[in-house]
Amino acid sequence: MGKTAVFVLATLHQLEPVDGEVSVLVMCHTRELAYQIKGEYDRFAKYLPGVKAEVIYGGVPEREHTALLASNCPHIVVATPGRIMDHLKRGTLSLGNIRHVVLDEADEMLDMGFSKDIEEILGFVDMEKSQCVLFSATTPTWIERLAKQYLKNPLRLDASNDGESRTATTVSRRRCLVLML
Repeated sequence: MGKTAVFVLATLHQLEPVDGEVSVLVMCHTRELAYQIKGEYDRFAKYLPGVKAEVIYGGVPEREHTALLASNCPHIVVATPGRIMDHLKRGTLSLGNIRHVVLDEADEMLDMGFSKDIEEILGFVDMEKSQCVLFSATTPTWIERLAKQYLKNPLRLDASNDGESRTATTVSRRRCLVLML
C-alpha cells in the first residue's frame, strides 16, 4: 500500500482533469492488483470531486469497457496490458492526452510475457509530454532497454532493503523514475 500511495498521491496532485480525456495510465499484471490500485485512487480522490478512475482488464466483455470509455470516460485508467491493447486496436481508448504512465511491478509483467504489449502501448503515448514511473523488484535487461528507449532523463532509485544506504543515480536522460523495491 505504501508504494501504491506514492504514485496515486503524486498523480492525483498533478492531475488536471479534462472531461473525456484519460490523463493517467497505470499498468499492472493482474486484475486483483488493478482493483487494489483503483481502490487507492478512489480512497484519495474522494476529496477531489469530478476525478474518475476506472479499472479495465480481461475476462469482462469488452463491450462493457467500451461503453464505459465512451459514455463516462475516466481521467485515470488502471488496466492490464492485454486489455489496453484490445481497446487501442479497436480505437475505443485514446492515449493522446496521457500525462502520467505508471508501470507497477514491471518485472512481473515481463515474466508474464507483456513486454511487447507494453512497448506498443508506450508507442501511443507522447513521451515528450508524459512522465513515466516504473516499479520493479529487479532490473532485467528489458526494463533497462525500455528506460533507454522511451524515457528522458530517468532517475533510478534503489530502495532495496539490503542494509546499504539508499541511492539515487541518474540513468541517462530524465523524465522517469525507476524504483527498485
